[in-house]
Amino acid sequence: MAMQAIQQFMLGTVLNSEKQARNTLRTLKEAGYDGIELCGFMIHPTGLMVRLLTKAAGMPTGKGGQLDWHALVREAGLQVVSLHLDLGTVERDAKAAAEEAKSFGTQYIVITGMYRFDYGDEAAVRELTKRLNAVGRELHAQGVELLYHNHNCELRRVNDTQTAYDILLTETDPAYVNFEFDSYWFAEAGADAHGWMKRLGPRMKLWHINDRGSRVSGPSMTPILKTDSVELGTGNLPLDALMEQAKAAGVEAVILESHRNWVDKDPLKSAQVSAAYLNRRV
Repeated sequence: MAMQAIQQFMLGTVLNSEKQARNTLRTLKEAGYDGIELCGFMIHPTGLMVRLLTKAAGMPTGKGGQLDWHALVREAGLQVVSLHLDLGTVERDAKAAAEEAKSFGTQYIVITGMYRFDYGDEAAVRELTKRLNAVGRELHAQGVELLYHNHNCELRRVNDTQTAYDILLTETDPAYVNFEFDSYWFAEAGADAHGWMKRLGPRMKLWHINDRGSRVSGPSMTPILKTDSVELGTGNLPLDALMEQAKAAGVEAVILESHRNWVDKDPLKSAQVSAAYLNRRV
């Protein structure tokens, strides 16, 4: 059975002190979450640019970089399912990255989509696959596996028949590179998330889950509503079908990561609402 977990990225505003972080993690454990996915830029002090970028995305990093995350997750009884790092950090010292992941008891390092990268440039994407294969091989030698996490930019066309994600999937070596699939971002871009999950098959090791809908209630000014991420089971994504496919692929963890638009603007309350769906389905 897959573990149900939460991505640290959505919790920055409720991790600003040791006391608050401890209360947040305890609340998540009580809600039914078994694990947490950590971000390198949230467990270490970060530079101004990273803080500005994440704040602009609606999810500030908070002050979690000043806390002892080994102690916090251990006290909360949560398992670390993976460690998110940027590709440059891993390339500079794969052994150190692997040792940090292992110190948290996880076998996975996850690389997310690249900043300031042209996913419409076929040559650049092919070069990225070579870099992923190389660093994946280094991590494998250290007993750690590399996963790639998508957003929606990987669906840009690079030629008449392929998207960037097509190339990432076909030209990475499954012995060294596999995937953490985020179905929300593919669905947001109009792609068939279920079809992509079937295509990934057992290479989909972890699954980022989210729902998409609208919070408008009562009469609206226009028949066209603005949609955004919403709590699991309150939107319109075919989550039950996606869940069955994830189980069929043998994913090791189903990981909640919602993007802003939380109920009552509270990420912890949002996570509790979503836990009700996960507790029924996972």
